[in-house]
Amino acid sequence: MKTSYPSVLLIYTGGTIGMIENPDTGVLEAFNFNHLLKHVPELKKFNYQIVSYQFDPAIDSSDIEPSHWAKLVKIINHNYEKFDGFVILHGTDTMAYTASALSFMLENLSKPVILTGSQLPIGTLRTDGKENLITAIEIATTKNADGTAVVPEVCIFFENHLMRGNRTSKINSEDFNAFRSHNYPILARAGIHIKYEPDRIRKADPSKPLIPHYLFDTNVVILTLFPGISKDVVTAVLHAPKIRAVILKTYGTGNAPRKDWLINLLKEATERGIVIVNITQCSSGCIEMERYETGIQLLQAGVISGYDSTVESAITKLMYLLGHNYSQEEIRKKMYTDLAGEITFPAYHFR
Repeated sequence: MKTSYPSVLLIYTGGTIGMIENPDTGVLEAFNFNHLLKHVPELKKFNYQIVSYQFDPAIDSSDIEPSHWAKLVKIINHNYEKFDGFVILHGTDTMAYTASALSFMLENLSKPVILTGSQLPIGTLRTDGKENLITAIEIATTKNADGTAVVPEVCIFFENHLMRGNRTSKINSEDFNAFRSHNYPILARAGIHIKYEPDRIRKADPSKPLIPHYLFDTNVVILTLFPGISKDVVTAVLHAPKIRAVILKTYGTGNAPRKDWLINLLKEATERGIVIVNITQCSSGCIEMERYETGIQLLQAGVISGYDSTVESAITKLMYLLGHNYSQEEIRKKMYTDLAGEITFPAYHFR
């Protein structure tokens, strides 16, 4: 039963944040989140109902698979009416992939789903985990005056910044500031107070029921162009068994070498029904294939624009669409559609 107190479901999938150091061996071991208050006594100051769910066994983020995303969706869907928000503790390496996937899988989401983690275990003296955890819980339970959630979307909170999940990438393996949202401004900044940016946050309709999705098709590949890339390599990728979609990482605003064999291979692939999506190799910026001749040739070959998508968002969106057995034309149309705030259309684009 839901109480009158703010309530949050804390889901621990695995990762550094949930580890403590064995004092005898120095080895990092997962601790039991039933003893969460012992390790994070600051949570006692919250007048919240905090319930925890722990993956057993815990999953290292490098082992995360779409089946784990489906499990998270099932947990959230099953508990959706019981809690004000959800906090997912997750390893940092694939956190942006999980956040992107969940943004598509949780259709009509009107409650916060906040992913966080840490670079240092929560049991260490200088851990960033406590601050990330405490603030993520506060964000997940914060409401507007009318009782609706302030942040009704899937987000990543890390090192004082709240970022849209499907706009975020891991950019640093050493610093506490491990994530960055290059192509979309942050949704909130945590200092003495948490300053939200309402105009940047997606609007939700709480009257619409949550629609959970579970289907994924992982027959997707990433092809990164580089000077000197060979015809044999591109041929092998585009003719890999069962491949249904390709993320093509190009130069700058979406440019590729002017090689007849490359364009012919891409055109042949699209004619066979393979969806090819162009995203930039740059950390920030947008695909504009109409800008240069080297980009126009890709358009003519049937390659579609990924606009300013992150690679994590583009690949999980394709997996999601392929899993629902849309036709190639339907997938192309939906890749040109902003489903969950994952892309920004340039000024020249007309829908």
